[in-house]
Amino acid sequence: MTQLDTTTHDTATHDAAAPAHAAGHRDVLAQRRQERTARVEPRGRRSHTARERAELLLDAGTFVEIGPLRTAGSTGGTGVVIGWGLIDGRPVVVASHDAAVASGAIGAVFAETVQRAQKLALDRGHPIVYINDSGGARIHDGIHALHGCGGIFTLNVLASRKIPQISVILGPCAGAAAYSPALTDWTIMVKDQAQMFLTGPEIVRAATGEDATADEIGGSGMHTRTSGVAHLEVETEDEALDSARRLLSFLPSRVGGSPRVLPARPATEAAVERLPHVVPDKSSIVFDMHEVLDGILDADEDGSGRLELSPEHAPSVITMLARMDGRPVGIVANQPMRRGGILDAKASVKISRFVDFCARYDLPVLTFVDVPGFLPGTVEEGRGVITQGATMLRAYVEATSPVLTVVVRKAYGGAYIAMGARSLGADFTWAWSGAEIAVMGPGGAVALLHRRALRDAEDPEALRDELASEYRENVARPYLAAEAGILDDVIHPEETRQRMVDALRVLTPADA
Repeated sequence: MTQLDTTTHDTATHDAAAPAHAAGHRDVLAQRRQERTARVEPRGRRSHTARERAELLLDAGTFVEIGPLRTAGSTGGTGVVIGWGLIDGRPVVVASHDAAVASGAIGAVFAETVQRAQKLALDRGHPIVYINDSGGARIHDGIHALHGCGGIFTLNVLASRKIPQISVILGPCAGAAAYSPALTDWTIMVKDQAQMFLTGPEIVRAATGEDATADEIGGSGMHTRTSGVAHLEVETEDEALDSARRLLSFLPSRVGGSPRVLPARPATEAAVERLPHVVPDKSSIVFDMHEVLDGILDADEDGSGRLELSPEHAPSVITMLARMDGRPVGIVANQPMRRGGILDAKASVKISRFVDFCARYDLPVLTFVDVPGFLPGTVEEGRGVITQGATMLRAYVEATSPVLTVVVRKAYGGAYIAMGARSLGADFTWAWSGAEIAVMGPGGAVALLHRRALRDAEDPEALRDELASEYRENVARPYLAAEAGILDDVIHPEETRQRMVDALRVLTPADA
């Protein structure tokens, strides 16, 4: 056989073997992918795997996983699934803890993987959603685990002024793992499934002797009602993921980004007709502020147009994302149905945090006021109500987004100032014609100013009512504030929506 014949023979042999060799590589990759993505049945109350949770959060078919073959030693996987996809057509990064791998414990590789997702979100200006289900730092990784946790926290802080961060708690979030959600913007927890605490029941019992369950220490009820650490409590994993999607629908992708403006929906017709009759004339009679909002904000027929945050924590005030003229806005309002709409330390923190968040993402802040004052007493003073109340002042003063304020019934003392008054920088302020604005309410003012006359009167109650009526009409009515230029106008309730729409159009850039 000649040299040419030999070369031809070798080439033909190689060509025949190539398809088989390539097929072998393809089979190996397919097998590895199958092993890494094999479904492990969720344990306990869990409904979905980490990968399924990421896919459910995002628009169907858009999830792209990053580093699916990476391992962390003998555990098999990294303990977290990261990647990106779309929500309403916009890119969103996701990091989903995998409780099937070492119970989602945060080891060194786990932390590196989460930081990879965080850096992608930060560098490209995309929101990030953390789906938490972790028992805390991995003991076997020692200082490397703690170092990794610190790196996650650092990026949480760096991201806090640049992109939206949402935490969804779908299982335990214990020890060091609990700090990351506390550094994000909003936290959603599933009832009877999610817990968030620094120390669990066994350590609490050993250290303090207190016998408490995981839910009592850090369940969704504790954190959405008492501590305020979490902001939404939902029934299922699917509802939690849907809530995260809804929350993002009100926000731009990054600080300085364009908001998602939708076609305007007029306020519900029936609510508009009721609006002039919702607020009772007598300031001590309660009403539901939601009925006022229904008559002013864009209609919410399908449940996507409003999202109240922390509804059961400090419930005397309302903080809500909504839409006005199609544009996302933040709503701050007193709620007379709950403790008369009074302000206290917790309500102050709730409002200041919300106003700061809205301003960061250029969401206009619409404030609806019916406030009797700050809650007095030793308990509130001990909680630092002075300091916490001052955070409201700071938040409104520092707000760079449009601020519109309307007094719907009463606004007394320092609480009047704290609820977005003109003196704190509100762009436009109005009051309804029946509103009262004064240093204190008529009852307290009369008792202080006419103490001797009331003491000597034959009928103190009749005199008190008479003097209170005079104070209300001559001192507290909003016309004095309007005449002084402190209010822009005194208006009828049914005029409120159009005044706010017109104001937002002049305050908002045409391309926003």
